[in-house]
Amino acid sequence: MHIDTKCVHSGEGTDTITGGVNTPIFPSSAHEYLDAEDAAYPRYFNTFNQKVLVRKLCELEGAEDGVVFSSGMAAFSSVLLSFLKTGDHIVLQDDIYGGSHAFVSAFFDRFGIDYSFVASSPEAIEEAIRPETCLVFIETPTNPLLNVIDIRAVVEVARRNNCLTVIDNTFATPILQNPINLGIDIVVHSGTKYLGGHSDLSCGAAVTSSELAAKIRHTAVNFGGNLNALTCYLLERSLKTLAIRVRQQTENALDMARFLKDQPYIGKVNYPGLPDHPGHDLARDQMSGFGAMLSFELGDIDLSADGFMRKLKLIKPAVSLGGIETTICDPARTSHVKVSAEVRARQGITDNLLRLSVGIEDIEDLVGDVKQTVEL
Repeated sequence: MHIDTKCVHSGEGTDTITGGVNTPIFPSSAHEYLDAEDAAYPRYFNTFNQKVLVRKLCELEGAEDGVVFSSGMAAFSSVLLSFLKTGDHIVLQDDIYGGSHAFVSAFFDRFGIDYSFVASSPEAIEEAIRPETCLVFIETPTNPLLNVIDIRAVVEVARRNNCLTVIDNTFATPILQNPINLGIDIVVHSGTKYLGGHSDLSCGAAVTSSELAAKIRHTAVNFGGNLNALTCYLLERSLKTLAIRVRQQTENALDMARFLKDQPYIGKVNYPGLPDHPGHDLARDQMSGFGAMLSFELGDIDLSADGFMRKLKLIKPAVSLGGIETTICDPARTSHVKVSAEVRARQGITDNLLRLSVGIEDIEDLVGDVKQTVEL
């Protein structure tokens, strides 16, 4: 099946009671067990609605098995702590999501796990690998600067050094990028973003091989970051429109990036779809679209980032991203508030940087909203 058809039909749960076309919801947290080989229990990640959702996500990402979580951070932390122990070493890109960066910095020293944050290049990753390195974590495109790293090259480096590879595929979604097909071992998502897509769910996911998923599930059972049946159903419903949402958002984002680049009051625009973006050719090769996220700095304008956002009338200043509505934020106070000012400066995240999550509205209305901030 094509990806659009998979979004709608893959992993469906059959309603044998009423014949409904939608997957039924089974919200029970207690199930009979005497005659069951694998009695269902939400924290064991083996309930009907959890399994249906995992099947759909695996179809979209080309994976064998996976686990759905209550948040993206639950997925990220559970995956990493499934394969890292005291004395191990992990290499990560420096410019990953601030929450992921902060988690590693805050907890890995306590656990005796060594780590290295490096530049977004396979060469920097290979240089940082040690004999005790067992995992490489990347994110592409990155949040919020939209840097792009060569996935195939990272996989080659990791395999030469017997390391697992994990990628955060939140920005690209399985519609635009399928890392497992490029050799990545484990894909994680903050499903709160594009997978949910309507700014009303908190969820996460990790998909991989059956063998690795079993190890992740063993850890996750003990951490307890499971997803309830109703949220599983709502996320499955949202996934049915993922392809059409992401394509429209991506089309709008490219138009918005082109518009912003030509405005004298806008400084640098970070979007892989622009030909002068350093990762443009690479993104074109390993992605089927450039995504709906971009960021930019204000240029010759007598407005702070806060002042600019307060003048917007349609675009909403809000935390999170990936919804059908266009939202904006300054990462220094939102996505990267938990990392130090020193780290933000090293990454290139200034107080004047704004991150734009482009929605499905008419692009003329979105452009008009930006224009009116300097016309008033």
